[in-house]
Amino acid sequence: MFVPREILEEKLRKILEEDIGQGDITTALIVPEGSTAEAEVIAKEAGVAAGIEEAKILLESLNLKTEMLVADGERIKPKQVLMRISGDAQTILSVERTVLNLLSRMSGIATVTRKLVEKLQKAGLETRVACTRKTAPGLLYFDKKAVQVGGGDTHRLHLDDMVLIKDNHIASVGSIKEAVRKAKDKASFSKKIEVEVTKVEDVLVAAKAGVDIIMLDNFSPKQLKEAVRLLKKAGFQDKVLLEASGGITTENILAYASTGVDIVSLGEITHSPKALDINLEIRKIRKQ
Repeated sequence: MFVPREILEEKLRKILEEDIGQGDITTALIVPEGSTAEAEVIAKEAGVAAGIEEAKILLESLNLKTEMLVADGERIKPKQVLMRISGDAQTILSVERTVLNLLSRMSGIATVTRKLVEKLQKAGLETRVACTRKTAPGLLYFDKKAVQVGGGDTHRLHLDDMVLIKDNHIASVGSIKEAVRKAKDKASFSKKIEVEVTKVEDVLVAAKAGVDIIMLDNFSPKQLKEAVRLLKKAGFQDKVLLEASGGITTENILAYASTGVDIVSLGEITHSPKALDINLEIRKIRKQ
């Protein structure tokens, strides 16, 4: 994922501004103005690093010097130093929590994503692991970027990425067939069309309507296998992508991924990630 540095800086500064409020009163009262410091960001547990680029951009935008010792996507170990920071002591202390929150959350998401991707690879499966739009408000870019760093698929980044017809869309027009017809009549040729189905018998309805992707929502592994069988029998094998979603967890993902679907999507990757334990320690401070 790429956005111009200036735009990314703006996203990061908004997060920092929310944390600082009207000012870091603790630092202002205790740390002498003009002091400089050297600090290290250290992993306290193993995982996959993510958010390194974002941390660097935010810190450098505040005139702090940074030395990155790992890159996004690298495996990290407990007690490993991820980066060194130097510059104005007050600024380092005021930005500390924002930097650690980004690194911890993004690394946590990348870590669990990597585990899931490798779990499927070890089982000899080519099924893609995708996240959903269940991200933290205001952190969509960072959550999705972390999934990508971990080797997963970002799925839709925004509502304008593709047409995804869900149950409430279908309810509003009356049928899958009518919903797909409306979408195909008006959508740009550049937009893929995906439809969510909740019953095995609707899989063929969606395929015959001409969709590109079918989301099999809250299907059991047994139902997924039946859906795959029906599509193959009707000649739709390799003509439509199948996405399994709903009820999939890190524990049962193999059962779903081995049914013949192309994609398994999990909300838990981004809506409730376990943050990686990372901290910042001041190593030296020089008072003016």
